[in-house]
Amino acid sequence: MEIWINPACSKCRSAVSLLDAEGADYTVRRYLEDVPTEDEIRDVLDRLGLEPWDITRTQEAVAKELAMKEWARDAGSRERWIKALSEHPKLIQRPIITADDGTAVVARTDEAVREAISR
Repeated sequence: MEIWINPACSKCRSAVSLLDAEGADYTVRRYLEDVPTEDEIRDVLDRLGLEPWDITRTQEAVAKELAMKEWARDAGSRERWIKALSEHPKLIQRPIITADDGTAVVARTDEAVREAISR
């Protein structure tokens, strides 16, 4: 499995600590440095079963500058959201764990991390 993290984020650090405590085999992706492509974001969204606006941190300064809260949340706007996430990775909710079974979870709770480990 892979976990997308921002090391400055307490939820990310907590998720990594839990993965370590559980002896999970995983790789770390610092997504602010190793920015996901639009295709990778589409893949993660498919694995999560979510839309891009579901994993967008709309309280971030850049989201406010882009007025993302006003953007349409429909199929016709999906690519605009994905492009913004790729261009501004800080907007991506974290941490995200891609599990070995092809699924993914937004691992903001211990329960979500354990769910990813069990897959």
